[in-house]
Amino acid sequence: MSNATRTAMPAGTGRAASKKELPEHFKAYKHVWVFVELERGQVHPVSWELMGAGRKLADRLKVNLAAVVIGPEGQHTRNAALDAFCYGADLAYIVSDNVLSDYRNESYTKALTELVNTYKPEILLLGATTLGRDLAGSVATTLSTGLTADCTALDVDADGSLAATRPTFGGSLLCTIYTLNYRPQMATVRPRVMPMPERVVRDAARIIVHPLGLLEDDIVTKVLSFLPDRDAETSNLAYADVVVAGGLGLGSPENFQLVRELATLLGAEYGCSRPLVQKGWVTSDRQIGQTGKTIRPKLYIAAGISGAIQHRVGVEGADLIVAVNTDKNAPIFDFAHLAIVSDAIQLLPALTSAFRARLLPNSRARIAV
Repeated sequence: MSNATRTAMPAGTGRAASKKELPEHFKAYKHVWVFVELERGQVHPVSWELMGAGRKLADRLKVNLAAVVIGPEGQHTRNAALDAFCYGADLAYIVSDNVLSDYRNESYTKALTELVNTYKPEILLLGATTLGRDLAGSVATTLSTGLTADCTALDVDADGSLAATRPTFGGSLLCTIYTLNYRPQMATVRPRVMPMPERVVRDAARIIVHPLGLLEDDIVTKVLSFLPDRDAETSNLAYADVVVAGGLGLGSPENFQLVRELATLLGAEYGCSRPLVQKGWVTSDRQIGQTGKTIRPKLYIAAGISGAIQHRVGVEGADLIVAVNTDKNAPIFDFAHLAIVSDAIQLLPALTSAFRARLLPNSRARIAV
């Protein structure tokens, strides 16, 4: 395996002591790349979140930050590259061809691996979306390099290696993973894990257009038609301003209705902890945490949720966390901004009534403004 996990070792036997010399042909690999996920003319917001994280890494390494845009010929693809400069890119690589109109693993893997082999980045970041996860795994395998998936933190250590941190062992531990002797160092990060950087209008800098050289007849997979799934992503947890969630402390699936009622009143999204999905009380698209959705709302109300580490990493970016639990020693109180030791089954109706009285004159008003 090319990845090495940081663990406690006696002095002189740690990662730095055991690191081999980087092979000569990898020493030319420089700069930080962010894959800009573009589908049907729309850039996924995680791409801009990664631009913010990539900018910090590039500044620490004193190298350039580059955006990689792969898509069909036309203005949408070029506009995505131009927008990347507004989020901190120093240059942009574009591969545009009409065979890239729809995402297919074969064509996108060829485009991205060709770019890497030609221009040699030392770090490559992708969003841990459905598309990004599929592409990242394929590209890492093709390039025979390491990939750290679903990272919650990115940094570089003293010798310039990418330190990619992610939960492990079911979310009970955090480990930092290094790709020591291979390039590029690859990582995926889920939406809303990194803060969205401010968009600053900037002129386009250097744009490199790379030809694909792939014909439709060369691609095995064919797209016959596009049928949008009206039921897909019905929840908007990742980008909601207010989220109300419930856990096992609610006691029964009937009591989860209290969470839905408060969320509806506040114009919020509702979610849950992992055990409720496992019990079948709530659908998986509403799960919050490392194995569910990562959220960064202005207000997060957690009712009857203990706050295990896998849940914590999914919510700790919230501006205000209000936790309700009968156990004063619940882990969630360690990171909540406001802790309420109470029975959520009794508190939620009272809270709903209080908000209803406050919001009644403007019943459609949202509290997140």
